[in-house]
Amino acid sequence: MKPELHPRRRVLFAAAGLAWLAGCSKQGEATPPAAASTMASTAPSPRQAFESALRGTGFVVGQATSARQALVFFDPQCPHCAALWKASQPLLDRIRMVWIPIAFVSPKSAPQGALLLATSDPQAGMDLHESRMSAGQGGLEVQGQPAADLVAKIKANTELLQSLGVDSVPHLIYRAGADGPYGVVPGGLATAELAKALGL
Repeated sequence: MKPELHPRRRVLFAAAGLAWLAGCSKQGEATPPAAASTMASTAPSPRQAFESALRGTGFVVGQATSARQALVFFDPQCPHCAALWKASQPLLDRIRMVWIPIAFVSPKSAPQGALLLATSDPQAGMDLHESRMSAGQGGLEVQGQPAADLVAKIKANTELLQSLGVDSVPHLIYRAGADGPYGVVPGGLATAELAKALGL
């Protein structure tokens, strides 16, 4: 059970007209949209959350120098993360996305996250992984033991997410321009809603 969204942030989401989708909880169960909240009243502001999330280890897709940035905590075994990956593709010519793998849905999560961090072509690696997830094939197949330093980074990413008071994915933190505004989205967004959040 995730803490309830701070009332002020709930109003901001409603005012923006954003409807977030389901996510995967720490137990690996789907979280319904109405319960896909993240922040307690003591949680950091969206800007603070964004600055904290920059400490995570992930891979960049899209426009590397874009002022519009989205940091996405995801678990490789989360189907809702796969849906957000697909929804984000039409926007990659205008935004910078950093996908930060964490692991709490499945024992496969950490090895697959490490494999995605190690790939020389993150876009192709995620395309293949998420297409296999969407097809019910479980994502990328990991051969052998993943590098210990990469597994440690996945663990650190997971702890970073939890330090933000979050226990479900996908969890998106964005900056819609060089000076903001900043925002937090629990669960996924459809393409049009993601574009609206980022001011596109």
